[in-house]
Amino acid sequence: MKRLFKACALLLLPAFAVAQGLDDSRQLIVVTSKDWNAIEATAQRYERHGAVFEKFEAPFAVVLGKNGMGWGKGIEPIDAFAGPIKQEGDGKAPAGIFKLATAFGYAPTAQTRLPYLELTPAIECVDDSQSTRYNQLLDGSTVARDWNSSERMRRSDDLYRQGIFIEHNTPASPNAGSCIFFHIWRGPVTPTRGCTAMDPGDIARLFRWLDPRQSPLLVQLPEAEYDRLRGRWHLPER
Repeated sequence: MKRLFKACALLLLPAFAVAQGLDDSRQLIVVTSKDWNAIEATAQRYERHGAVFEKFEAPFAVVLGKNGMGWGKGIEPIDAFAGPIKQEGDGKAPAGIFKLATAFGYAPTAQTRLPYLELTPAIECVDDSQSTRYNQLLDGSTVARDWNSSERMRRSDDLYRQGIFIEHNTPASPNAGSCIFFHIWRGPVTPTRGCTAMDPGDIARLFRWLDPRQSPLLVQLPEAEYDRLRGRWHLPER
């Protein structure tokens, strides 16, 4: 199914009662790493049937930020948790539970049910935390500029040929981190500046699989934190 989004600015398992944050979700992407500092991680997709999350297809490798992970601003509060807190420019991927928003890419259309944004040369992601547009994807040619820094999304390489905006720090708090995506990796051992990156084939599979009607979520945590929070958040078995 092809959709073009032109608007910018955004193993059978035991039964578990679904956690509050997961109530409406029927698709999960679970990313786990060895520890807070690891740059390599594993992603596993799940589909929910009733109160049961079941693994969907095989896991795949991803890479994280060059400084591992830090607690991000997602749909679960992080105030009481030990561990680093993600901040703007810290090179950490966000840990927590996050909604998924717009898919984007270089092509005019894409095989996805997500809303889709073609990355023209004018599309930017604002990383200036003093801007009212902080942490937004937008067309810089149509919006009054109040930012001093941003990322140009139409790159000369393939990293953003296909990507998905992760709703970390949405709505945005100053300095809490911005412009976090799924995108194509440089390679299986090369970290990102804070995003979660993967092989082109794996992100293409996410494009085809994700369905906004299923309220998909990303759960991203170091393994020890996943195990510690599994009961509280009612997460599926890894």
